[in-house]
Amino acid sequence: MEELKLWKDDPWLEPWKKQLWERYSSAVLRRLQIAGYGNTLESRVNGYLWYGCHGDGDGGFFFREWAPNATAVYLLAEVNGWKRDERFRFDRLEGGNWELQLSSGILDHGMLYKWLVCWDGGEGERIPAYARRVVQDPDTKIFSAQVWNPPPYKWKSKFSPQVINPIIYEAHIGMGSEEPAVAGFSHFQKNVLPHIASLGYNTLQLMAIQEHPYYGSFGYQVSGFYAVSSRFGTPEELKELVDEAHRLGIAVVMDIVHSHSVSNVLEGLSLFDGTEDLYFHPGTRGHHPAWDSRCFDYGKEEVLRFLLGNCKYWLQEYNLDGFRFDGITSMIYLDHGLEKDFTGYECYFDGNQDKDAMTYLSLANMLIKEVKPGAISIAEDVSGMPGLAAPFADGGIGFDFRLSMGVADLWIKWIKERRDEDWSVEVLFYELTRKREDEKTISYAECHDQAMVGDKTIIFRLLDSEMYTSMGKGTASLNVDRAIALHKIIRLITFSTAGEGYLNFMGNEFGHPEWIDFPREGNDWSFHYARRQWSLAYNPDLRYQYLLEFDKAMVTLFKGSKLFAHRPRILYVHNERQLLVFERGGYVFAFNFSPLFSYRDLAFGASGGSYRVALDSDGELFGGFSRNDLSKTHITFWKNGVENLSIYLPSRCAIVLKKEGT
Repeated sequence: MEELKLWKDDPWLEPWKKQLWERYSSAVLRRLQIAGYGNTLESRVNGYLWYGCHGDGDGGFFFREWAPNATAVYLLAEVNGWKRDERFRFDRLEGGNWELQLSSGILDHGMLYKWLVCWDGGEGERIPAYARRVVQDPDTKIFSAQVWNPPPYKWKSKFSPQVINPIIYEAHIGMGSEEPAVAGFSHFQKNVLPHIASLGYNTLQLMAIQEHPYYGSFGYQVSGFYAVSSRFGTPEELKELVDEAHRLGIAVVMDIVHSHSVSNVLEGLSLFDGTEDLYFHPGTRGHHPAWDSRCFDYGKEEVLRFLLGNCKYWLQEYNLDGFRFDGITSMIYLDHGLEKDFTGYECYFDGNQDKDAMTYLSLANMLIKEVKPGAISIAEDVSGMPGLAAPFADGGIGFDFRLSMGVADLWIKWIKERRDEDWSVEVLFYELTRKREDEKTISYAECHDQAMVGDKTIIFRLLDSEMYTSMGKGTASLNVDRAIALHKIIRLITFSTAGEGYLNFMGNEFGHPEWIDFPREGNDWSFHYARRQWSLAYNPDLRYQYLLEFDKAMVTLFKGSKLFAHRPRILYVHNERQLLVFERGGYVFAFNFSPLFSYRDLAFGASGGSYRVALDSDGELFGGFSRNDLSKTHITFWKNGVENLSIYLPSRCAIVLKKEGT
């Protein structure tokens, strides 16, 4: 058995060498099966160029679908009154494929259509699996595919950012407006994208792009895997948004949902040709017990080609810079990881793993690099599966990054359950920096998950009702002072201890009030909580502005720095005093979590030289009390045989010092 770097570097993986080798070998063999000897995966997953609706170059159209159980397939469209018509009957091809060719003048760009799929004992209307454009009738709420054949989009920006250390702004297009309505791509490009650029984020992560029938699913119940959600606009408007982001130097990654599919029959892939196992597992395994959705059969070659082609399609058609893969835990465990604590390595190799799903993820990561070498892939996994974000050649699954999901849980738990005085800085530093050396991670204090209805954002947990009454600059409140101070230092310590990247959800940079609740029957279909109140951040009379300015200063300071190229190194820690000082990438980070005590002449060992304050969470611009003299130069001095640095560190404050000349 060949030695793989993954278990050579981690002795705890030695007992599981056989399982790791099988995982690796399975992906190698599958790749060979799909691509063939000497070929790339990219060259063999082009189903979207053949299936679906395509112009023939002379004004006519080809329509093709894979439906092996079908006995007949018809095109239903406006042109035939949405009725079965033998003139629009597909021809059966080999391999379960069907094809219809229509000459010029019958259909045109913008017309609506769908399939009527017939099988022994039944029939049903279906949206094409490879449909690139799906729209919903505003009155009947019925979805249909739409012929979409505009002139090719001409990309303006030649710049496609390659992100080494992503500083991610996670966003939902529909929530992008302050108005109580679904916002679109054009609104986001004009109003939100400049905001993101001004803050310094180098990566935009877009949620809910793939078509989904229920708006309130946050885009995680996908029906149209190749279709841009039409509720936000046209494919060309999404391309314009990506184009403008690239012009601003911002990479764009998309939440891609390949972990499951909506169970809806009329809009999705379920029972597409009358069988439940065309794309999914048969029986109970094909139904997700918690999400009421369908589970893909990753062992089926047609499914692999469908999903791999989907990755290639989004990268090439929309010039995206990568993906954040949603719901990986649900994919890689047969029990979906539900109600399970992953307490030891045996949990990752106990036979509960879906080997086919892990093979698919390995292939997807190979493909992404073939299509666009500079693209990145991010894994959302709560289990901590070893090697998920390690290179495939080393025995890993090949993601570039994994989300450090436990960090957000830690903050919520401590805010809910511990008094400020009981926060242990030693434990905090350990939890924030506890990461595998062979995997790159992205940390965040909170993402969209912590903002959903039934949960609370950090600022809401800290303030509750005072969010509505005491955020005016003229209102004195010790509780608001505490919330603003903690909101800033929580973000700063999360950013400064992150592995290789950082993430923030839209609006949380300025402490957006309340939660997210999409329009639904339970709230009288209200959009009140499904929007972003940007005006709060720019109102000079409100304290939200302080948090916005701090986030901007923090991101700007570290963007382009060498911060992530180094690991944090503790210079001083004192649990009882709640003091933590560490050095990283040429910066010294000093945190005082004590709500009561400030410390003069706090001395700690540091490399010799002079230092200036680069960021002070207590600054007046950030809603603090300006207790530090920012004009002062801090010069090391010799004490007890080592160089020392001395600073004043006020209560509930953090300062960042930069060594001059570095």
